[in-house]
Amino acid sequence: MSVLTFDRVTMRATAGIVEILKEITFSLEIGDFVALVGPSGSGKTSLLRLMNRLAEASSGQIRFEDKDIRRVSVISLRRQVALVTQESRLLEMTVESTLGYPLRLRNQPMAKIKQSVDLWSERLKIPAAWMDRTTVHLSLGQRQRVAIARALITQPKVLLLDEPTSAQDVGYSEFLLTRLAELTRQNELAIVMANHQIELVSRHANRLWQIDNGRLIKDAAARDVDWLQLHHQLVDEEKKEQANWN
Repeated sequence: MSVLTFDRVTMRATAGIVEILKEITFSLEIGDFVALVGPSGSGKTSLLRLMNRLAEASSGQIRFEDKDIRRVSVISLRRQVALVTQESRLLEMTVESTLGYPLRLRNQPMAKIKQSVDLWSERLKIPAAWMDRTTVHLSLGQRQRVAIARALITQPKVLLLDEPTSAQDVGYSEFLLTRLAELTRQNELAIVMANHQIELVSRHANRLWQIDNGRLIKDAAARDVDWLQLHHQLVDEEKKEQANWN
């Protein structure tokens, strides 16, 4: 069964005239690791926000586990469809408290919280030396790691990532996507990741969504994608966009 489906979903700007996303249709399955690509301003972030109701559709139907998404409480939905934004905003507390916070909200026993924090810290290479640091003293790259671990610690069915490697070095980026791909292969969850690093995502994603001007113009298995051609296409589109601004 699909975990999340969109059927001709359109999203308009607040004024209701400009269409940000246009008749998006897809079916997301557990085990999918989707690379969401497209030029800046094409609608990638808006699509991620729609998927856990940080934004609302103007028309069309969104279903979560075959239920109309509007009939699923926002709290319940976001516990199962976790979004890590590009800014990776965190509450001002220690890293250890931040990681355990969502489990404390669910009244989990402290022993279980400690076990989960230790497990995901190890899995995502979050050093013990960070645990007593306050989140405001972390770099953006460090906050990204902590935010992703905090999302995974709750065992969501869908993980949404907006440019999760933008502030990571090459080595950790490769490690992170390798670990995420392992989770999808083990059928633990589905991942949708907006990422402009085409060469990197081509080695790990098993599915591609290409979005352009608010439309999903390609939905394909990763093995069927000409990644080099896609890279050149996106670079050309970015250059044209920059030229239009100059």
